[in-house]
Amino acid sequence: MADSVLTPAIRAWVRLPAALRIAVVYVIARVITTLFLMAAAGESTSLSRFGAGPGLDDFVLGWDAQWYWFVAENGYPTELPLTDAGDVAENGWAFMPVFAYAAKALGLVFGSWGAGALAISLVAGYLACLALHRLLRDRIGGSAAMWAVVFFASGPLAAMFQVGYAESLFVLLLLVSLDLVARRRYGWLYLLIPVMGFTRPGILAFALYLGLVGIMRWLRRASDPLPAREVVHIVALGALATIVGFAWQAIAALVTGQPNAYLATELAWRRNWLGQPSEGFLPFEGFAQGAWFWFSQWGMPGWVGLVALVLLVVGIAYALLHARAVRAIGTDLRLWSASYLLYLLAVFFPQSSTFRLLIPLTPLWGAVAVPRSRWYRLTVLGLCLLGQWVWIHFMYGLGQTYWQVP
Repeated sequence: MADSVLTPAIRAWVRLPAALRIAVVYVIARVITTLFLMAAAGESTSLSRFGAGPGLDDFVLGWDAQWYWFVAENGYPTELPLTDAGDVAENGWAFMPVFAYAAKALGLVFGSWGAGALAISLVAGYLACLALHRLLRDRIGGSAAMWAVVFFASGPLAAMFQVGYAESLFVLLLLVSLDLVARRRYGWLYLLIPVMGFTRPGILAFALYLGLVGIMRWLRRASDPLPAREVVHIVALGALATIVGFAWQAIAALVTGQPNAYLATELAWRRNWLGQPSEGFLPFEGFAQGAWFWFSQWGMPGWVGLVALVLLVVGIAYALLHARAVRAIGTDLRLWSASYLLYLLAVFFPQSSTFRLLIPLTPLWGAVAVPRSRWYRLTVLGLCLLGQWVWIHFMYGLGQTYWQVP
C-alpha cells in the first residue's frame, strides 16, 4: 500500500519544474539549518565568541562577516596596521570587495549591511543550486543531479548560505562559469571572471583550469574539432583570469606603498597557529607547515603529518583519475577539481577554515550522487546533516578556540 501511495507522489514530484523542486529542497534545507543555528545559540555561553544567548543576526555578522562589514564601512587601509612586534597585523586587504560592497548597496534597501549580506547569501545559494543542476543533469541524469543539489543544499558547510560570507556568491559565479565553458559559450566569461576574481580568492585556479581545458581540447581535436575562434577565447580568458588573480596584490601594493601588502596580510593569519610564520610566501609551504603543526598538536611526530599529506594527495589524485563515479561527471569538472585542489595546496595553511574553502569543489557532489541506491543516498543525506550540525555546533555554538574558526 505504501508503494501505491508513494509512486504517484513521486511521479507528481518529478513532473514539477526543476526550479520549483529545487526551491522546495532549498527552503527545507534552510529551515533545518535555521533550527541548527537556533540550537547553537541556545548552547552558546559567555565563554564563546558570541556570548550567552546570541541571536541569529549575531551569527550572520560573525567571524569573517565582521571583516566584510568593516571593509564596506571603512574601506581598505592605506597604511598597514602593525602588531607590537612590528609585524603586519590582520586587516581588510585579505577580503575582496565585491561581496562587501554589494551587501552594503543591498543593505540600503533592507536597512542594514547584515540584512543585505544575508539576502545575497540566501539568493545566491538558491541560484547556485539551479546552476549545479544545470551543470550536472546532462552528465549524470536528472535524478542524480537533483540528489547532488540535495547534498549541496544540506551539506556540512550549508550554514554559509545563511551568514555574511562570500562563499554563496562565489560558488554561484563559479558554477555558471564552468557551465559556460562546458557549453562553449565564452562571451559572458569576460564579465564573470573579473567579478569572481574580486569576490574571493580562487580565480588563479580557474586560470589553471582553462589552461588544462585548452590542452585537453587540443589533444582531442581529431574527434572534437577545436576552431581557431575557441582557441582565441580560451587563451584570452586564461590570460584575463591570471591578470585578475594577481591584480588584487598589485592594488594593495599601490594603495599602501608596500609591495608585499597582500601576502603579508594573508601571512598574518598564520601567526595565530605558528606564532611566527615565514618572512615571505613560498608555494606549498603552508600545507607542509600545517601538516607538521597539527600532527604535533595531536601528540605525533611532525614527519608523520608530512607522510599523511603525501598519501592524501596521492589518494585524491588517484580518485580523480580512476574512480568511476568521479569519471561520470566529465573530464572538465575533474580538471577543475584538480586545479582548485592544487591551488589550495599551494597557497593555504590548513586549519578549520579549510573545510569552508572546499566549497568550490561543489561539482563533486555529482560524483557522490551517481550511485542509485535509495538507502545509499539517504545515508549520505543523513551524514550531510550530521556534518552540518557538528560544524555549526563547534564553529557557532562553541567557537572560542583556535580550531573553531569557520
